Amino acid sequence: MPENVAPRSGAPAGAAGGRGKGAYQDRDKPAQIRFSNISAAKAVADAIRTSLGPKGMDKMIQDGKGDVTITNDGATILKQMQVLHPAARMLVELSKAQDIEAGDGTTSVVIIAGSLLDSCTKLLQKGIHPTIISESFQKALEKGIEILTDMSRPVELSDRETLLNSATTSLNSKVVSQYSSLLSPMSVNAVMKVIDPATATSVDLRDIKIVKKLGGTIDDCELVEGLVLTQKVSNSGITRVEKAKIGLIQFCLSAPKTDMDNQIVVSDYAQMDRVLREERAYILNLVKQIKKTGCNVLLIQKSILRDALSDLALHFLNKMKIMVIKDIEREDIEFICKTIGTKPVAHIDQFTADMLGSAELAEEVNLNGSGKLLKITGCASPGKTVTIVVRGSNKLVIEEAERSIHDALCVIRCLVKKRALIAGGGAPEIELALRLTEYSRTLSGMESYCVRAFADAMEVIPSTLAENAGLNPISTVTELRNRHAQGEKTSGINVRKGGISNILEELVVQPLLVSVSALTLATETVRSILKIDDVVKHSIIWIT
Repeated sequence: MPENVAPRSGAPAGAAGGRGKGAYQDRDKPAQIRFSNISAAKAVADAIRTSLGPKGMDKMIQDGKGDVTITNDGATILKQMQVLHPAARMLVELSKAQDIEAGDGTTSVVIIAGSLLDSCTKLLQKGIHPTIISESFQKALEKGIEILTDMSRPVELSDRETLLNSATTSLNSKVVSQYSSLLSPMSVNAVMKVIDPATATSVDLRDIKIVKKLGGTIDDCELVEGLVLTQKVSNSGITRVEKAKIGLIQFCLSAPKTDMDNQIVVSDYAQMDRVLREERAYILNLVKQIKKTGCNVLLIQKSILRDALSDLALHFLNKMKIMVIKDIEREDIEFICKTIGTKPVAHIDQFTADMLGSAELAEEVNLNGSGKLLKITGCASPGKTVTIVVRGSNKLVIEEAERSIHDALCVIRCLVKKRALIAGGGAPEIELALRLTEYSRTLSGMESYCVRAFADAMEVIPSTLAENAGLNPISTVTELRNRHAQGEKTSGINVRKGGISNILEELVVQPLLVSVSALTLATETVRSILKIDDVVKHSIIWIT
């Protein structure tokens, strides 16, 4: 070893940092690493377990700046938690993957993974090899997907009642659950307006824009077929334009500026007067060219370099009766263009009549003392987009309402992707546990034992639902197991009545895709954690 390189801390002497040929290796180390990873991941699952179901608790999360978030959405909680352990971070990524794939079931997927890891611990302690456990879990997963598919019932997008029930079930566990009668139809209408139900195989949620506006209550939320902007109209005199011709510009309506390296030196009043006169003529020429195209509503993209709109330009636009809305965000440009059929213009020479979009009405609406919104409705060439305006008394309520609406939209998207429904209330999980236990009896050896452990792990969802609802989890799950053994496949935990009932009659349903995705992703993550037998960190080599 060179003299100027220090040996790694804690390495056995003479072993060149513990990695040399013939270095001593601890036989127990892979098992210790495995148990360390499993316990770290289980800690994450236990942290959000109390948030499951309609009677689940909310979490208050404070970030480094002191901003507070109140939510019971699994993906949001885990995203804001500072998780350091690499195995625990895998569960955070798992929740994120479920959010992307299905949009709902983000808490359930982590709880299932935690329960499967618990089963793995018991199997490992009995001396079963991790590879056998992993392969058996894969077999159980494939059988589990078959069982869930058998339980499901097909659904048509024309069946509005079923879509509403699915959205309502998603909203029941949220802070805004008392407003589900308003938000569920709004979510269903929004999705149905942006797709063709006959041919659609997915929904692009970017076509549904959620605009947050402080003030009022959640009862004031509304769905707008058109465009809603939170920016105020810059010229106060014009607040309503019928038969609107809308232009969107990405250049500035202000006097041209010199480069950073150059400067203009004005030595007398005549030169100063000439500069001002030329600036005035330049801006007037720009505004005249805009007016010539027939444009009467002008949207101006936000500029970080200088004023996108000078006072003089605003004065001229006002005189020519052109409504002006400035500070349009760059990320909103694509949605605006798709909604109203306009095209963004980067230079005045390209500003022609064919670049304009048109709408029946552009109007600034007063929100009873809590600000104003600009609504553009009756678009001539609508690009199948809608806007949901979310109102609320404070920032926390608005943000949670936005997350809840997003989850409801994702549930409808799941039904568009895979048109099948399944009962909720822990019914699928208990049925899985029962049928997989039967399946394990057809297998032999270690496989049978591992599949049985997988089946037992599924009972965590009904057990947690009962616990969070204040019921006795042991007696509730036992009775539920008994009902399913008698063939009552749709029996589930009725949290409102505090007992067990036919959950389909209570209209507690969820898309098949949510359950299948949760089971698949949870099993894949557990198998990944199980196969890890060492954690190698980058070591720092000190050069002296």
